[in-house]
Amino acid sequence: MQGPLRISAVTAVLGFFALVGCFVEGPVGARQNGPSGGISQSSPQAQPPSPAELKTRTAETLANQHADDSAIDEYEYIQQEIDRSGGPNARILEDRTFRVVPTGTGVLRIVLKNNGRQTDPAEYRRQLQAWRDVLELALRPDDPREKTAHAKFEKKRHDRTELVDATRQAFIQKWVGLEMLAGHKCDVVELQPNPDFHPHSMLEEALTHFTAKAWVDHDANQLVRGEAHVTRDISVGGGILGKLYRGGVFSFEQTPVAPGVWLPKRYQYDFTGRKFFFTFEVHQLVQSSQFHHIGPPKVALAMVNNEIASGKVVQPDP
Repeated sequence: MQGPLRISAVTAVLGFFALVGCFVEGPVGARQNGPSGGISQSSPQAQPPSPAELKTRTAETLANQHADDSAIDEYEYIQQEIDRSGGPNARILEDRTFRVVPTGTGVLRIVLKNNGRQTDPAEYRRQLQAWRDVLELALRPDDPREKTAHAKFEKKRHDRTELVDATRQAFIQKWVGLEMLAGHKCDVVELQPNPDFHPHSMLEEALTHFTAKAWVDHDANQLVRGEAHVTRDISVGGGILGKLYRGGVFSFEQTPVAPGVWLPKRYQYDFTGRKFFFTFEVHQLVQSSQFHHIGPPKVALAMVNNEIASGKVVQPDP
């Protein structure tokens, strides 16, 4: 799925996932939670945080998330993207593996494998050269093309910041307990739409169509997992351009990749919708691994030039 429907749905969900830490400004309530989907186990000693602790953790968690969002712009990683059919006997429709690399104004995805077939070395080299060209452009700030790319990049950042800010009012948050998840002791937070929220854009309006749940590392104040459910159809262009139907489920997981840096390791999208007159289903799993810090464009350019000269081909771990 492409176009405004994908943008409104997925960006709104990602806006929620960037909400980490904002839960502490919502109403606080304590109840013991049982195991959630078999992925975690409640702590019988869970107690609600005090108001002072909530205030402190809010500041730290938001600062951590802003740092994570900035850090990923200097990382490369391997990303596998799997599209499946729906139904109980789901089959793989497409399975692609990418090397995701920073460009200074976003990322470039270099294809490593497509449905089990490894990229031809000549094509891989061509993709490296394309990365090199983008990095060289990033080092020419007065070039009109770089100015345009930089302006688009900054606008995306600004829009994301506004959406994150909107989530603080869009949801009523409730602390519901502590659970162990992936080896992390997590605060579990439920988020429900705030009836007093007044959206000011299409993306903010999309937020009102979700309920969500978040698992936040109790010690690191970092998001471990988030999941969101579409409770009402999301229309684009008054429903003329398309709809995302209720019942869709989105989930997201993060992992520490360096001291104080947590980055996304898994996304899963399962939803149905309509684009113009055509219905569609999306069942996609995106997994990221082999995170490696590169640095700013100047450092990345030196690295890619060395790779081109050596003829080295990066491969995902088995």
